[in-house]
Amino acid sequence: MRKKIIAANWKMHLTMDEGRALVDKIAAGAPALREGWQVVIAPPFVHLQQTAGQLAGQAFFAAGAQNCHHEAQGAFTGEVSAAMVRSAGAAYVIIGHSERRMYFGEDDALLARKTDQALANGLQVIFCCGEPLEVRDAGAQNAHVEAQVRAGLFHLDAEQLGNIVIAYEPVWAIGTGRTATAQQAQEMHAHIRSVIAGQYGDAAAASISILYGGSCKPSNAAELFACADVDGGLIGGASLKAEDFLGIIAAMTAA
Repeated sequence: MRKKIIAANWKMHLTMDEGRALVDKIAAGAPALREGWQVVIAPPFVHLQQTAGQLAGQAFFAAGAQNCHHEAQGAFTGEVSAAMVRSAGAAYVIIGHSERRMYFGEDDALLARKTDQALANGLQVIFCCGEPLEVRDAGAQNAHVEAQVRAGLFHLDAEQLGNIVIAYEPVWAIGTGRTATAQQAQEMHAHIRSVIAGQYGDAAAASISILYGGSCKPSNAAELFACADVDGGLIGGASLKAEDFLGIIAAMTAA
């Protein structure tokens, strides 16, 4: 049975002290978790070792990074390699977030290389995909997301795919005043799962976790997590407030 995962993406927020306090509140307030449930916290790089240390004694919690470089090492000032991420105590890394694609020009070929580096260093990858507003309005969202998944992941073998989590981000519903419904989320998640099945078979498709990354909050988490193909969430703003993030974790455990 596939994992249910709630992943926090803090983006570029919180000082070290603020991050430490937030992790403490989340760990202390979380409902009882069991096998098959996972909470991932992905802070900025400077927090990573601290966060991993705080979570070290917490069953079903793990630290993750928000990014890694596509090369193993080298003269890349300011960058962080997958090996460094792993050595800091992370178990996960987010690859291909919409902000990385949009603001830093990361394309599918680059993201495939980052994925390879992450897997080679024992990290589990949260691979992001999603369509912008013009693609959604044109009705081309399925083809767009399928192309991202194929280009980023389909060079992997079935064993490697077992270390991939997919996160669907409806970019068109972020900061546009438009909201993605649970039905729209379910439709895309089901499509992504069908694409995986076509390449790797039904068993692989049934076992891969697909997270929703479009403004999930305590108020809509239960409805989203009730969808058959929604296996949790990649949480942005709501992960910066302990009460909100704990509410989303609780919705996962109740789904």
